[in-house]
Parts: sequence; C-alpha cells; structure tokens
Amino acid sequence: MSDTVRNSEPATLPKAWPFEEARKVAQRLQASGKDHALFETGYGPSGLPHIGTFGEVARTSWVRKAFTDLTGKPSKLLAFSDDMDGLRKVPDNIPNRPMLAPFLGKPLTQIPDPFGTHDSFGAHNNARLRAFLDSFGFEYEFASSTDYYKAGRFDAALVRILACYDAVMAVILPTLGAERKATYSPILPIHPVSGIVMQVPMKAIDAAAGTVTWDDPATGETFTTSVKGGHAKLQWKADWAMRWYALGVDYEMSGKDLIDSVKLSSRICRILGAPPPETFTYELFLDKDGQKISKSKGNGLSVDEWLTYAPPESLAQFMYNQPQRAKRLYFDVIPRAVDEYGANLDKLLAQPDAEKPANPAWHIHAGRAPNHGPSPVPFTMLLNLASVVNAEQPEILWGFLRRYVPGASPETQPFLAKLVDRAIAYYRDFVRPEKHYRDPTPMEREALADLADTLAGIDDSSAEAIQNVVFEVGKRHPFPDLRSWFGALYQILLGQQEGPRFGGFVALYGVAETIALIRSALARKADAA
Repeated sequence: MSDTVRNSEPATLPKAWPFEEARKVAQRLQASGKDHALFETGYGPSGLPHIGTFGEVARTSWVRKAFTDLTGKPSKLLAFSDDMDGLRKVPDNIPNRPMLAPFLGKPLTQIPDPFGTHDSFGAHNNARLRAFLDSFGFEYEFASSTDYYKAGRFDAALVRILACYDAVMAVILPTLGAERKATYSPILPIHPVSGIVMQVPMKAIDAAAGTVTWDDPATGETFTTSVKGGHAKLQWKADWAMRWYALGVDYEMSGKDLIDSVKLSSRICRILGAPPPETFTYELFLDKDGQKISKSKGNGLSVDEWLTYAPPESLAQFMYNQPQRAKRLYFDVIPRAVDEYGANLDKLLAQPDAEKPANPAWHIHAGRAPNHGPSPVPFTMLLNLASVVNAEQPEILWGFLRRYVPGASPETQPFLAKLVDRAIAYYRDFVRPEKHYRDPTPMEREALADLADTLAGIDDSSAEAIQNVVFEVGKRHPFPDLRSWFGALYQILLGQQEGPRFGGFVALYGVAETIALIRSALARKADAA
C-alpha cells in the first residue's frame, strides 16, 4: 500500500469493526498532525487478571493492527497498571490474608507480597498481568503508575490540575452525594508518616509551588505536600483524565459500566487543555442466567476455565464477535466459538488477500495466517463422537479419526490434537452429566429401522451421500418436518437435544457402527418392554 493511499481514506474500508475504530484514530491524527498513535488499556492490580482483561487488550490490539494497516504509521499499546492505588480491602483469594490488614490504605506497591515472590503485592500482581499478556503473545509496553508518578512523568500535568482545581471540582462535585462532597478532593496526598493514601479535603492549593495543604483527621496536624515526585496521586476519574492529557492517549476502550466516567474524565481532559482520546464502549458479559457477571459473585467464566475446554483462538473469536452486544459467557458457548473460529480460519486460507482483513481470523492472528490449518473435524462433531463412544482417553477418538482422515495423528494434525484433548474434557464435565436418552415412538421406531436398513445397503459412505440418505428416510415417514426427524436422532441415539450434521457424524463414527447404534437403541426399548 503506497503512502499516498495510507494518508487518505481508503477507497473501501474492510467490513470489520476494528477498521471502523481505526479510521477514527487515523482521522484524529490527521487533524492533530501527530505522526504516531498511543493506544491504552488500564488494569487495577488489586486483583488478578481475568477474562475481561484479555478481552480489552485483545480488542484494542485488533484496532491497533487495523490502524497500522490503514495508515502505516507507528503506534504503541500501553498497558497501564494503577498500582499506586490504596488497598481498600484484603482480597479473599490470596494466601496470608492477615498480613495485609495492617497495610490497608497504602499504595499496592508499598504492601508486602502475601505470595512471597515479589517486593510488593503490586509488583506480584503486575508480574501476573505481564505473564498473562505474554502468554497470548500480545505486543504492548507495560507502565506502572507508581513508576510514572515517582519519576516525575506526571509532574507537569499534576501542576496543571492544581491550576484548574476549581474547574475540575465543578465537574466532579455534582456527581457526589452530600457527605462525599464535604470531604472530596481530586488530590490524594501520601501521608509523610504513615504512607497511607489520604482522602481528605484540601485547605490550600498552590499551583505556583506545586503543593497542597491538608489536615490529618486523626491528629489534626497540618501538612503541606508537593504533588510532584510521587508524594501525591489523583482520584481515579481525575487520574484517568490526567493520564490522557499527560501521555497524549489517542484511543482507549472501556465497559458499559464506565460510560459516565468516560464522559466526566473527557470533560476534565478538555479543561486541562487537550482533547480526550477516541473511546469505544463494549458491552458487559452475562452469566448463564442472563445476569451481569461479577468478580465478587464468581458467576462468570475464567480464562483458565475456558482454556481447559478450548484453545485460545476460540476465546479470541468470542471476544471479536459484536463487542457492543451483551453476550452470555458460560461453558455452553464454547463449542460454537471453537467451530466458528475453525470456519473463519478455513475461509481465511482460501481468501484473496484483499478480502482477508474482513475475516475475524485475520485479526485474531494479527494479519498473518497461522502455522496450523483448520481442524478437519468440527469440535461439535468430536464432542458427539466422544459422547457415543464414552471416550475417556484421546486414543479412542484417534482410532475413528484415522479412518476418517487417513494419516491423521497428533503430529500431523496438531490443532486437531488440541481439540481432541479438550473435547474429552468438555464431554466429561458437561456432556456426560446431561445425557438423557428418550425412547422412540412407534413411528420413530419404524423410521430408525428404515434408516439402519438403508445404511446397510449404501455404496457411497461420504458425508454428503449419507446426509442425503438420512434426508430421504426422514421424508418417507410422517414427521411434521425434517427438523423433528433430526431431533429424534439426536435425542434417541445421542441423548441430547441437538447435534451435528448427521451425515458427517456417521462418516466419522462409521456406517456399521451407526447401524449398530440404531439397533442398540431399538433393542433398548424392546428389552424395557
């Protein structure tokens, strides 16, 4: 792509939401004259990285890649950790909880590490964040709030906050209750004796000196504190705006729950003298009952849980799809996400280069085709095969797979091997406990017997030929529609409400084996009678 094209709107923008977002950043830079873009994601290190962390960094990375493809301009993704925040409460999911109680209110980087592996609790959680992001291959620059404050990188912006103090207060105070208004200040001085992040009203503001004066509510002692060099920090909404202003952030996304905060911080950023970044609001995830996921409730799905049952590409596929639409995030969405990724990868490998940027797999793999091809067998098909043969070990499934895909092995089909392992785990934990076989009706018995006899006489055992046979048998019997026929097959033969394309399943499982499965189901009813 030439520089001439990259400095103007492309003739046809790929039909993909990351490109729509990237265009906003490109237009912003064109208006400002900047020659590079800064993308940012934020992280609160009082807890461990979670599935929302993955989603935000992945989505921002896709927009950044699209920006590069559109403009050719350099950019950076800053993963910013708010590790100078005071610890409000001791988390439930850490060891040695009592050791943290005396340090409540202090910056996370000034609190001992309960895990005993790092210099501070903040350093430990920052390391976990970086290891988490690195495990997915994200390209980013890590930033510590503590380091930035102490190194003076925010000093000029903090003095600017003091110069605009009344205007900033006028934005924030109307959003607070009466009690909070009485004590609120966007400036949080660090107590020079206790080291606690103080939430107290300011007695005096001196922008020229870069200081604030305040009283210790416990002792009544008055202190004058410099806002420079890490001796003070900001309340988070003002801090967010200050960071945008100080660093020149061009793009940041956040959840629907922060819509009002984005508006407030954007106003403060303008007061300081800079336009706020381009922003994007993504919807929140829902649990299996349609309720919002809450870390405190533990009603969601963790990254580790997802990766137990499916490869990381499928999680990326789930995050890519319609980010501004609320979606259920529970175990039952995993199979569809796996197969949707596989279908997109299959399409990507055959697409002309010009069409690839509209494909989710192009974004998931940062514009480069992966080393592996798609699985020759859909994940849902593997689950049904595991269900029928009660697979406990991978080799059981490989026995059928080698017949369906000659020469298939974990070495020749590494992506399929990952799916086999995860299909067994998913079957064990979710499919097997829910299996419920129903007996056929008299009409269904006749149709099943007809199907077994017809399959016994076929010469072509391809998936398509078998699918046609199943269709024809269904049409010969008085089902209300073919959907009812296939539903009967799933419920009677597989013990579940829905299933795969049945011809493909028979081709994988085997014609003779399927005939035996049908006759076994018919005998099961006959024996019961």
